[in-house]
Amino acid sequence: MSGQIFYDAKADKSFRPSWLVNRFIIYGVLIIWAIICLFPIYWTITTSFKAAPDVMKGNIVPWWDYKPKWLGFKSLGLSPNTIFIESTVREEFLKRFWNSTIIAVCSSSIAVMLGSCTAYGLSRFKYRFGFMRNSDISFFFLSQLILPPVVLALPFLVLYKELALLDTRIGLIALYTLTVLPIVIWIMRDQFSSIPVELEEAALVDGLSLWKAFGTIILPIALPGMVAAFIISLVLTWNEYFFAALLTSSHAKTLPVMVASQTGSQGISWWSMAALSFAAILPLVIIGIILEKFIIKGMAAGAVK
Repeated sequence: MSGQIFYDAKADKSFRPSWLVNRFIIYGVLIIWAIICLFPIYWTITTSFKAAPDVMKGNIVPWWDYKPKWLGFKSLGLSPNTIFIESTVREEFLKRFWNSTIIAVCSSSIAVMLGSCTAYGLSRFKYRFGFMRNSDISFFFLSQLILPPVVLALPFLVLYKELALLDTRIGLIALYTLTVLPIVIWIMRDQFSSIPVELEEAALVDGLSLWKAFGTIILPIALPGMVAAFIISLVLTWNEYFFAALLTSSHAKTLPVMVASQTGSQGISWWSMAALSFAAILPLVIIGIILEKFIIKGMAAGAVK
C-alpha cells in the first residue's frame, strides 16, 4: 500500500515550468533595465577617478582597466591632499552648491505649500469663475506645462531686467516655484480626492474648526503625497539649467551651470565634469533614500488608520 495520499494534478505539473520561465523573463528584463538606468551613474563616478588617457580609451572597470586617481576631485580642490589647502575652485563650487541648495529647497517648499492649499480647495469646494469650473481650473494649471521654456525665455528676461531680479536667488526661486507648481497641484489634488470627506465632517461635528481638522486629520494622511511632490520638485529645480544659465551671470549661478562650463578650447574636462556631476547627484540620492523611508512609513501609518 502506497504511503502517498495526495498527488499533483497534470495541470499543476505543467504550471510550474511556465511559472519559472515567466519569473525568469520578468526578473531578467528588470535586471537589464536596472543596469541601463544605473550605468550612467556608474560611468560618472568612475570617470571622476580617471586620467585623460583612460577616458579616451573608454576604460570602465577600475583596478582592472585603469588605476583610479583623484584627478577629477583634485581639480575641484576636494581630493584628500588638497582638501585642507586654499582653493578658489573649491570656493566657487561651494558657492554654486549653496545657491542650488537654497534655490531648490525654498522653491520646492513654497510650491508644496501653495500647491497643497490650492489642491485641497479644488478637491473639497466647488468654484465658479464665469464658464470655468473646478476641472477647468485644474486643466489651466496643468496646461502651463505645455509651454516649452524657450517660449518663456525672452518675456522673463525682459521682466526680470525691469524688476532688477537678474542674477538673484529670489528671481530663480520665484520662477522655479511657478515652474513646479502645476505638478504639485496635480499630485496633491489626487491625494486629497482619495481621502474621504466623512473624516472632516466627523471632525467638524466634534467641534474642530476647518483649519484644525485639516492640520490634525487630513494633513497627516496626505503627508506621503506632499513628500513625493517635494522630491519631484526638488529634483526638477536642482537639475534645471536653461533659466539658470539665462537669468544669472555670477552671483546666483547654480551647479548645473558650473557643470556645463567644464568645456574650453582644449576640449571637455571629463574628469572635472564627472566629479562635479557626482557631487551634484550625491545630495539627491541621500535625500531620496531618507524620504523614501519616510514615505513608506507614512503610507503604513495611513493604512493603519
